Amino acid sequence: MIDKTEVTIIGAALNGLAAAVALAGPSVRRPLNVTLIDAKDPRAFSQQDFDGRSSAITQSAKRMFEALGVWEAISPHAQPMEKIIVTDSAVGPANRPVLLNFAAEGSSPTAYLVENRFLYRALLDAALASAHVALRAGSALSSISFGPGRARATLTDGGTIRSNLVIAADGRNSKVRGAANIGMVGWSYDQMAIVATVEHELPHHGCAEEHFRPPGPFAILPLPGNRSSLVWVETKADATRILALPDQDFLQELQQRFGTHLGEVTLASGRHGYPLALFVAREFTGPRLALIGDAAHVVHPLAGLGFNLGLRDVAALAECVSDAKAIGLDVGGASVLERYATWRRFDTVATAAAMDGMNRLFGNDNTLLRLLRDAGLLAVNRMGSLKSAFRREAEGVTGAQPKLLRGMMP
Repeated sequence: MIDKTEVTIIGAALNGLAAAVALAGPSVRRPLNVTLIDAKDPRAFSQQDFDGRSSAITQSAKRMFEALGVWEAISPHAQPMEKIIVTDSAVGPANRPVLLNFAAEGSSPTAYLVENRFLYRALLDAALASAHVALRAGSALSSISFGPGRARATLTDGGTIRSNLVIAADGRNSKVRGAANIGMVGWSYDQMAIVATVEHELPHHGCAEEHFRPPGPFAILPLPGNRSSLVWVETKADATRILALPDQDFLQELQQRFGTHLGEVTLASGRHGYPLALFVAREFTGPRLALIGDAAHVVHPLAGLGFNLGLRDVAALAECVSDAKAIGLDVGGASVLERYATWRRFDTVATAAAMDGMNRLFGNDNTLLRLLRDAGLLAVNRMGSLKSAFRREAEGVTGAQPKLLRGMMP
């Protein structure tokens, strides 16, 4: 049986769900017909132990969620980041000189921390509430071709879907990207992020902490209540060893790096390990194909921009496609895809390079370099205008933003 639709989205994780809601959700003025495909059932993604991660939702991402009608479901689970501190923790938690200190301006926090399980739930509910979204869960992509004519996706259950546009949202090992012969440029780091949620005795007051250490950053990110999400980066060998420890030994290692400023720390979730890398696709589009999220770019998590970078992809693509539909153009046509690729290429490469540079700068334990680095950041901390520019970058409100990131439907 061959089904026809306007857009096929491969991958129903956060970026794929966001794309479905942005193109066909209940708030969209000119909804497209979208088929969302995933080998797994995305209803399972909202379970606490599915991936253990949390995401920083910038002010621009919040406006996008408000426009899409999903922020109301997310906000009860969102912890405002009232303050961000950056320290040099090379000498241990007992002596952490604060290099940068960002406080929220006015009534707007820099960002919000939300456990991914709540983001999955809100986006999936919005997608399923639309009569224009068809979910094909539990059947993997078998093969895909991109023309001539419409794209054609064949599933392992024998079904075939033809569409004007395919959106690859199937992660860093994207099968769709591979089928289009689009290569990646980049490298893997000898680093792994240990992710877990912890409870602590004392309140965090909405303060996010980024402690830079030679093996990698140690981030304490505030969640509602006396809880925090950890992103703890070590070398792959050390991370593998730490993840294998019994709970008590794991907590002992954790407390050594966490410090005592929030009191005793206990685990509130399972532990997960994620190898780190930097990869950017050589092309963001192909014939009838657009890449978004990790299928297009994988960046270091030290600034928490990974999901927000994917949301920028979704917002830009939704605007390009919506504008094409409004004037009767082919939504998967070459001009539409070239506009999207041009919009997203520079921002992605610049962000990836910045994250790589920061990781290398702070991961270098050379004494002279560390002194120069710390002196430079302390100078930035004293300069109001430059510090404000850093804050605006963290809030995601710079550059040529798509309408969704400004809180408007395209």
